[in-house]
Amino acid sequence: MAPPHGDGNEVAEEVMVTETEERAISTIVIVIAMQEEAIPLIAKFNLSQDTNSLFPKGVPWVRYHGMYRDLNINLIWPGKDLNIGVNSVCTVSASLVTYASIQALNPDLIINAGTSGGFKAKGACIGDVYVASDVAFHDRRIPIPVYDAYGVGARRSFFTPNLVKALSLK
Repeated sequence: MAPPHGDGNEVAEEVMVTETEERAISTIVIVIAMQEEAIPLIAKFNLSQDTNSLFPKGVPWVRYHGMYRDLNINLIWPGKDLNIGVNSVCTVSASLVTYASIQALNPDLIINAGTSGGFKAKGACIGDVYVASDVAFHDRRIPIPVYDAYGVGARRSFFTPNLVKALSLK
């Protein structure tokens, strides 16, 4: 497996930056795991619940949408587990609803929003905004040679230096 840094994709990243520097962000998808976290954003941006779901029949996923200034905002909440009744949190639910949202909405920007309370020990605070440079599974371990690296799934994220600079993000 190629290392997550210095993997020879630097030229590809430069091309992506050049191609997208002038591209305006118009459609945003915000994925947020818990209803309690979603409610303030729904109110702030005056979003309406989608009554004609874009998602497959039978999934609990809920879409709120609306315009804010010139942005088409789509807040996606994975809903509640149909058997237990709790918020559908964690990586499987997040990855499925994010993939379906990308397919249905073709967003320019995806925001994974939440309190990230588990990262307080690393210096994160509620209200902090981070732009991912690399992503990996934090809870998928396969203790078999080579599969261990696959289980971690380390990947580079899309390079967004202009967004980080313009919004002073971490």
